[in-house]
Amino acid sequence: MRLRNITGSKELIAECRYIVTEPERYKGKWNSYFGNANPIHIEIGMGKGKFVAEMSKLYPEINYIGIEMYSSVLYRAVKKIERIAPDMNLGLICMDARDLNTVFAEKEIERIYLNFSDPWPKDRHAKRRITHRDFLAAYSNILVEGGLIEFKTDNKDLFHFSIAEQEAAGWKAIKVSHDLHNEIEMMQGNIMTEYEEKFSAQGNPIFKYLISRKER
Repeated sequence: MRLRNITGSKELIAECRYIVTEPERYKGKWNSYFGNANPIHIEIGMGKGKFVAEMSKLYPEINYIGIEMYSSVLYRAVKKIERIAPDMNLGLICMDARDLNTVFAEKEIERIYLNFSDPWPKDRHAKRRITHRDFLAAYSNILVEGGLIEFKTDNKDLFHFSIAEQEAAGWKAIKVSHDLHNEIEMMQGNIMTEYEEKFSAQGNPIFKYLISRKER
């Protein structure tokens, strides 16, 4: 369920020091935004921002970019992130993931995180799922050689769909889990999102895969 619009949220988030208001101008030169040559990881559909903020805090040697389509959701994330994130190895963008190639150049991103994405359960909405092969093609374009996608969900149908899509698109599965929280190796370094905390507390298994970019 999406959060309601907040009057003036676009104006309010624009005042946050982490917000990138014209991300297109950094295409191919995101390291100039961060002021270093560190690897860049992005989270698509960052929600309330706990995951990307915690990752930024734990791994200052990596640059993180959180992407969220809805300004009302991003507004809530901004308030939390300003308390958690330690410095400027973090950028936030309000945009549709379908526009990734207008913001990032080829082979500019090392890793993509997809956490608890909208499952779009109706068959006619399959192309809207963030793991559809059309999205995978866009990810393949911006990822470096050997670049990775980490995907987590509690939705079994979306997980099976995603596995089928990545196989059809020629991606290579590195690790796959049907019960993440009961697998010690895959849980190492796991940062839980708000949704992950909620769903796992309800006893729902968490599904995860790690896949490598299709060779071109």
